Amino acid sequence: MSLKECSKCCIKNGVSCPIKDCENWLDYEEDLNCMLVAIEKNGAMTLREIADRLGLSFVRVKQIQDKAARKMIDNCPDLKEIMEHYCVNIPD
Repeated sequence: MSLKECSKCCIKNGVSCPIKDCENWLDYEEDLNCMLVAIEKNGAMTLREIADRLGLSFVRVKQIQDKAARKMIDNCPDLKEIMEHYCVNIPD
């Protein structure tokens, strides 16, 4: 994964991102306030971990995930077969 230059700088200096209007900024000090750092540092995360970082409830993050999955299936019918093959829960 290629980190943006600002993320590299924050990691190198061990400081949190000061640019709050950055599209990758999040209010989570442990990950230097950067989504890119969070992904690089933690890899795949659970919905609960994502909810904690975004300041949302687990239920809300699950709703967002289900809506996104539904949109992907609606736009790519073959994806439903792939998801079923890998036993992924398909939202209604």
